[in-house]
This record gives sequence, structure tokens and C-alpha cells, in this order.
Amino acid sequence: MTAARRAQRTAASALVAALTVASQALLWLAYYGGAAKRLIGDEESYQAFALAILGGGPWMPSTIWPPLQSLFLAAIYATFGVHVVVAQLVQTLLFVGCACLLRGIWRDLGGSVRAANTAALLFLIDPANAAYAHWLWPEVTHLFLVLLVFRLLFAGPGARLASAAAGACTGLALLAKSLLSAFWPLFLIAFVRRERPRFRIVPAVAFVAALGVVTAPALWHGVREYGRPMIADSSIYNLWIGLTDRWRSDYVDDMGGATLPAFLASGDTPEQRNAIYREKVLAFVRERDFFSVFGDQLGRQYFRLFSAKTPLVSQLPGPACAGHLSVYSTPEWLTRTLTGWNDAFQILILGGAAFGLACWRKRPDARLVLVGLYVAYQLALMLLVHVKARFLFPMMPFLCAFAGSFLAAAFARLTAHADRADTLALTPPRLAIGAALAALLLFLAFAGPALDHLCAG
Repeated sequence: MTAARRAQRTAASALVAALTVASQALLWLAYYGGAAKRLIGDEESYQAFALAILGGGPWMPSTIWPPLQSLFLAAIYATFGVHVVVAQLVQTLLFVGCACLLRGIWRDLGGSVRAANTAALLFLIDPANAAYAHWLWPEVTHLFLVLLVFRLLFAGPGARLASAAAGACTGLALLAKSLLSAFWPLFLIAFVRRERPRFRIVPAVAFVAALGVVTAPALWHGVREYGRPMIADSSIYNLWIGLTDRWRSDYVDDMGGATLPAFLASGDTPEQRNAIYREKVLAFVRERDFFSVFGDQLGRQYFRLFSAKTPLVSQLPGPACAGHLSVYSTPEWLTRTLTGWNDAFQILILGGAAFGLACWRKRPDARLVLVGLYVAYQLALMLLVHVKARFLFPMMPFLCAFAGSFLAAAFARLTAHADRADTLALTPPRLAIGAALAALLLFLAFAGPALDHLCAG
């Protein structure tokens, strides 16, 4: 390596460190600089469940929220005392781990070193992403487990121990969030191979067996308490709220928390409640007709999902009529700085991902197909259920990955450096498609409040 090359790497590393420190410093200052931010929504539930578990309460405290995050918080509090800041520090380590796993995954899928590094950097220093480590939602815990599953399956698809570990992580992810409930069987695609035998049976069995062992206690609890194997089930309720949401931005007349008590009071068991709300959903669709409902969902849900009013921005000071909760006590300069940084990264990541996807030229193998199905599954799910902007977070690593590939390829072209591992073709037709897709995503990100005439009186 030449001296000039070493100097470039040193400068790049210093820049990454400076940006990471700046992002973290602003977020910690926002959370604790004035009055500490109060917990909101599900954060309060996870905290209450964790404290109840510490006091000897049930380890499966709810049929709505899966148990892992409460158990995770309870374990931290039992070890270090009941200090939210310690949980935040642990989750920050997991968040950094997510960035490292993303880098490895993208290298496994053929991305160049520069592309993988850029993807990890985008994910790491976007304040809207980093802020999840400060909240008590299970987003960071769940994402770390999901990315670890992908990494284990991609790096060692034929290894029994790695496959079993991936199955165990999948089980833990199901105990953190219900997101993968209908998707996890598709992880078996990772065991398909080109040569004979076409399917790696023994590693696949190890994967499923480990998943079963991890989830068995929760499933048995469901059988014992409610007569069927279940971890947590709020799907029908979330479908009902998703169909009856009105606005293209979350936290505007939000009905999720407001109507939950009525749902819980509607029946004594999860099956009774789900049956009642299933009938409400069917009656709603019959009354409106399927195509009207589909059109309404298409015109609202993806604005909520891709909204630039991320959970960070939603919690900063601002007008309630625009969906601001104002639970951070930040001065105006910090509010403006974090909002501007948030919006800049939303543009960079969504726009870059659109170009990266359009310009991708490498033939997809089973691993890339699995990633595509993972994203497509969530996009399909978000067409139906109650959507908040934080539900984009599980897809964010792969948006950063495609954005990283595009930015790395564009840099290579501008500087005339050939990148032998480049997987993109920056041809005019592909760039035109990328521009159209980027325009669509950015329209979804920023146009919702204007279309809804929020705060218009």
C-alpha cells in the first residue's frame, strides 16, 4: 500500500469517526440535555413489563407484545440496576453491531469493499437510525437478530452449527417482534444450492430445530393459557387500525393506543377478540367494496412508511397538528439541526437506493432473492396493517446497501477508479429508471403533510 493510499484511508477513517461521534453527541444531548425525554406508547408498556418481571411477575405478560424486549430490559436492570441509560448503551452496541453485520452481508452478496463500507456508514450516522438505540422499542434488538440470521446463512449455508445458530436467532427475533411470523419459512431458500443435492437437508433441519427449541416455551405457554400455540397476536387489531387510519403521517389523531383498551375489552381470550375484529374488518370491506379500500390503502400507507417525519422528528418539538409529540426538550438550534440531518439522510438513502436498485446488474442468486423477498414481504404487509414510520427500520439496512453501492459506483466513475467488484451499470436507461423511482420515494417521504393539508386550519 502506498503512502498516499494509507493517508486516504486514515482521512476516511477519521471522517467516519467524526461523523459517528457528532451524530451520537447530538442525540445524547437531545435526550438528556434538557429534561430527559419521557417514554411514549409501547415504550411505557415494555418498561412496565420489565419492572413487573423484576418483581416476580409473569415472563409472558401480554398477548399483544412479544416477550423478548421486556425480558431483555429486565435482564439489564437486574444486572446494572433500573437505569434506562444502561439499556440505551447496550442497545447502542447492538446498533453498531447492526452496521458491522450489514457490511458483512453486503460483501457476501457481491458488493465491493467501498460499497459495503458506505452502506454501513450511511446506516450508522443517520440520526433517525441511531436514535432507535435510545428508545425502549424492540427495533434494534430485533434488527440485530435478523441481520445476524442473514449473515450466518450467507456466510456458512452448509455449516450445521451456523444453521442452528441462525435458527435460534430467528426464534429470538420472533420473540422480539411478530414481523417474521409468516416469513421465516422462506429462510430455507438459503439452503438451496446449484449443484446436487439441490437442498442442504441436514443444515435446514438444524435451523428449524433450533428455532423450535427457542420458541417452544412461549408456544407452550399459549397452548396452556389460550388453547393454541401462540407468542403474541395483534394482527387483526393492527389490520383494523390500518384500514381505518385517515392520515398520511403517523401521530396525527393516532388511533392505535386510543382504541387498544376497547379491543382488549371486546373478549376474554385472543381468539374471541380476533373473531370480533375480524368481523369488523369484513364488514368494513363489504361496506366500502374491495377496490375502494385497496385504493385508499395505496394512497395512504406508503406515505406513512417512507415519511421523512421519522420517529425522531415526530418526537422533537413541533406542532401537534403535524404529528409532533414534543417529548424532547431540545432548543431550537438542535431541533433544526437534527431535522435537517434527518431530511438530508432520507434524501440520500432513499434516492441512492432507488438508483442502486435500478442500476444493479449482477444476476441475483438465492441469497439476493431472499433479501428481495424479505423487503417485498414487508412492503406487502404494510399495505394492510397500521403503519408507523418506524416500520421502515427493518428494511433500512438494505436501502443503505443499495444506496452505498450506487454512491461507491458514482465515486468510482467520477474519479476514474475501476472497481472490480462493482455490481452496478450506470447506463442512461438505468439512471432514468432510477431517477423516476427516486422521485417517487421522495414524493412519498415529503408530500404527505401537504396532501393532507396538515395545520391548514
